[in-house]
Amino acid sequence: MKIFTSLFRGIHALMAGLFACGALMLIAISARMGWLAFANGLDGAAAQQIIEAVGLLAAAVVALQIAETIVEEEIVRDADISAPTRVRRFLSRFMVVVVVALAIEGLVATFRALHEDPAQLLFAAALLAATALLLAAWGVFVHLNRSAEELEPEAMEDAKREDKKLK
Repeated sequence: MKIFTSLFRGIHALMAGLFACGALMLIAISARMGWLAFANGLDGAAAQQIIEAVGLLAAAVVALQIAETIVEEEIVRDADISAPTRVRRFLSRFMVVVVVALAIEGLVATFRALHEDPAQLLFAAALLAATALLLAAWGVFVHLNRSAEELEPEAMEDAKREDKKLK
């Protein structure tokens, strides 16, 4: 069984590394886009390019956060995600980044639609509405999960002990 555990840790480490590499590539592309926009003059087109670069940075943050979460949860802590406390904390770390990234992408899509194709505003609005719905659903999940945590107070203590592995 220890061989399988080591194998899974190795696979998780590889996945985290690939997510981190993807984030670094997105950061580099975003920096290049921003620099080119700045070098070509400060006008409306440059503003649009910078907004798109910010959208890429949001995607980079998501990729980097996923990498960090995988490393901390699956490699360092080797956490059991079956407890309500662990599930809430794991999903919350991921969801906060996803919701922020989707909101930024929605704003980028809105600006793009306003300046290039107003017919696309409906899609930008749908993305922002879906993001709001996701945020609301996450809030309901956290609320319901907190009730489940009260039934298992030892799970919170286990999670706090696991947190000490990161210090």
